[in-house]
This record gives sequence, structure tokens and C-alpha cells, in this order.
Amino acid sequence: MKTIDKARLCLQVVGERKALSPVLLEVRKLSSITDYFLVASGNSSRQVQAIVRHVTRRLKESGFRLYGIEGEQEGHWVLMDYGDVVIHIFYQPFREFYDIEGLWVEAPRIRPAAEKNARAEQ
Repeated sequence: MKTIDKARLCLQVVGERKALSPVLLEVRKLSSITDYFLVASGNSSRQVQAIVRHVTRRLKESGFRLYGIEGEQEGHWVLMDYGDVVIHIFYQPFREFYDIEGLWVEAPRIRPAAEKNARAEQ
């Protein structure tokens, strides 16, 4: 599977648990750490933890290895490292405070396929 397809799968999976405002950033030309950042949030630390558990399970079923995870116990900011895709799941107030999207403002945003299709139909 291509890296962009893996990143889009991650975007789809966080949406399955009603993650708020998911944003997929292509950072490969700006960083040597990873190719894509996925940033999303939840309305509570419990929802963040539920999103993280769901992502972990679904990506494992799809054959992807989780290299590391940080912050799962607190549920304020969970970082999930899948190598070429790094996922940040925030409790919404922490997302606003840390403003990851603002730090990577130069990174192109990849829109969800459903959003692209809706715009094309208009």
C-alpha cells in the first residue's frame, strides 16, 4: 500500500469514531521525521482514548505496525507513530493550545475523499 493510501486509511478510521476536525498534513518535504501528520481531536479524554483504541485495532487488522505511542493514559494528547504516518489525537482544548496545524502551516492539507466528492457534486 502506498503511503498516501495508508494516510487516507488513518483519516477514515479516526472519522469512524467521530473525531473532530481531522486534518491530514503532508510534511515529507518539510520534515525528515515522517511523511504525514494526522491531527484530530475529541470532546473528552474518554473519547480521545476510544479513538486511539479504535485506530490501534483497525490499523493492526490492516497489517500496520505501531512503533510507539505516548499519552494514552491521560488522553489529552496521544501521539501514535506508524512510521510514515504520525497521528496526533487531542482533547480539544489541548489541540487549540498546542496548535500543531499552525506550526505546520506550510504543509499541504489532504482532504478526505468524501469532502472532495461533495465539492465536486456542487
